[in-house]
Amino acid sequence: MWRSIFFVGILSLCSLCVFANLADTAQVATVQTESSESTAQKKFDPVRMIFDHISDSHEWHIFSLGETHVTLPLPIIVYSRVRKEWFCFLSSRFHHGHETYNGFRLVVPEKGGPTEIQEVTASGEVLEAPLDLSLKKNVVGAIFVMVLMVWVFVSVAQRYKKAPNQAPKGLQNLLETVIVFVRDDIAKPAISASKLNRFMPILLTIFFFILFCNLLGLVPIIPAGANLTGNITVTMVLALFTFVITTLSGNKHYWGHAFNTPGVPTFLKLPIPLMPIVELSGMITKPIVLMIRLFANMLSGHMIVLVFFSMIFLFGTMNAIAAYGVSILSLIFAVFMTLLDVLVSFIQAYVFTMLSAMYFGMATEGHDEEHH
Repeated sequence: MWRSIFFVGILSLCSLCVFANLADTAQVATVQTESSESTAQKKFDPVRMIFDHISDSHEWHIFSLGETHVTLPLPIIVYSRVRKEWFCFLSSRFHHGHETYNGFRLVVPEKGGPTEIQEVTASGEVLEAPLDLSLKKNVVGAIFVMVLMVWVFVSVAQRYKKAPNQAPKGLQNLLETVIVFVRDDIAKPAISASKLNRFMPILLTIFFFILFCNLLGLVPIIPAGANLTGNITVTMVLALFTFVITTLSGNKHYWGHAFNTPGVPTFLKLPIPLMPIVELSGMITKPIVLMIRLFANMLSGHMIVLVFFSMIFLFGTMNAIAAYGVSILSLIFAVFMTLLDVLVSFIQAYVFTMLSAMYFGMATEGHDEEHH
């Protein structure tokens, strides 16, 4: 019974997310197809719609009503290399890229994509690019995820302190199950028992941060909806954390294997150190693979759902009956893909954490701890 209720709840939530995404897409399509007295009717541009949804921005788009765009303005923090000054203001000063402010303008790509701030003269000449430290949508989304994680885990920890001998319940029970899974099924098989507690905090942080980002990215309602793990910058930073911790934790056996691989013929080591080059290259490619795998899987999931939505409006430009027919199939596949993305969100958090644990284990194991 409870499994059925859980499944129905997940299906309903995914359907709600799909229809919210569809409503937002329909608003974008309406804006793009509206005609004016001086211009012909514009065709729906699926490329721009998709990239507008998945790209970073200096403002958080909520919804559009006709030509009115409702957005949450985000702080603009720029340093002018020309005037040697800092400028701080809200992105609403740009009026969605239609106006300049304090010698700066917001550039919105014609085909969609991340927005950019340029410094210009009164005549419109572009000057040297300013240093942009603005709080963009992905940064604000990451801050929200961190605040949410702190609130969730601090509240659960306080409950343990108040009633240490009581059985966990509710959110406490759910998180304890996941934490035990990360410890017993991810960390323990890869890391020796003597060093397990040393790496558990970073592994739990990685797992829950990726999981929260993945799941919140599927919900298109502010403050969720930021495409964090679909942004290669975010996945690069996560991979760098794994790389730095692995490198700093490496013991003499780890570096000995890298520079003097046992069982390798001497002619592969001298005079040209081929094996050390191969081993060091492998150390560098590991975080790159981590970065690209998480980024590609989460980005592709978002794009596939948006492609299904785009089909409705593309067929709508040809024939209304075709649009209604395709909309049924598109919605069914979109709900299916959203459900699949929920599963992929857990899988990608698991895979990233598991590989990180393996790298930590290989960097710290000794001769007496090597896997047989």
